[in-house]
Amino acid sequence: MNSNDFTTAEIEQILSLYKSQKMKNKERYEQIKDTESFKIKNRQRANKHYHENKSMYRERYENDKQLARAKSTYYYYKKNGRLNDLSELSKHKDKYELLKKHGYFNDQKPSASTTASPISSSHAEPSSSERGSFFGALIGNLYSSSYPSVIA
Repeated sequence: MNSNDFTTAEIEQILSLYKSQKMKNKERYEQIKDTESFKIKNRQRANKHYHENKSMYRERYENDKQLARAKSTYYYYKKNGRLNDLSELSKHKDKYELLKKHGYFNDQKPSASTTASPISSSHAEPSSSERGSFFGALIGNLYSSSYPSVIA
């Protein structure tokens, strides 16, 4: 489905429906958020999610442990104005290389990134995330899996 398939009036109608749906959901949440039944259900859902995904979070932590430690060192040296020392100290060489790999020490000059390309950016395709959220809003299935249904 292409965005050119809709007329301007249809797009405006879809956006107004989306806006009214968002407002109704917000009003509904504001009404039920302080009720005991909602709090209990929400806590149960969160507890269930925690126990079902505990191993996933543990694996993610184990995979990113070295990067987290390197970031901590980076922000310490940055706060104290000693980023040059981080790259020069031999005890932090591995952390420096890891941070460099993840783009913390980009030495890119602004002029290199802002030069005009021969291809116009007005004809660029939207990214997949932009495309998905726009068409998700148009189709109206935004709430299908994002929010749990809670009946008060």
